[in-house]
Amino acid sequence: QVQVAESGGGLVQAGGSLRLSCAASVRILNSFTMGWFRQAPGTDREFVGAIDWSDGSTYYADSVKGRFTISRENAKTTGYLQMNSLKPEDTALYYCAASSFRAEVAETAMMYDYWGQGTQVTVSS
Repeated sequence: QVQVAESGGGLVQAGGSLRLSCAASVRILNSFTMGWFRQAPGTDREFVGAIDWSDGSTYYADSVKGRFTISRENAKTTGYLQMNSLKPEDTALYYCAASSFRAEVAETAMMYDYWGQGTQVTVSS
């Protein structure tokens, strides 16, 4: 069973940057996607982006494309979400998750089997 855990959230001013980390509990051997989602109060969980662990291909929601970057460090089974040019509307609880679906199709929460506890990101105006 894969376990994932996020870290790195915090408070930042608009225009600033934050980097979130997601550590997986076991070494990923087969097809695996690490996804990032976020959820603001009163809203549904929203897809942010995903990375194919085998080849590093990345996919992003339009709302973050060009500002957020997902990467991974294979040896440490750790993924990252680099967030630049943050806006107040990026404020949310951010989750990382693991899926056996290919990254290019894994855009809904239902496709993910393992979730972290979430880390809060707050962007002040």
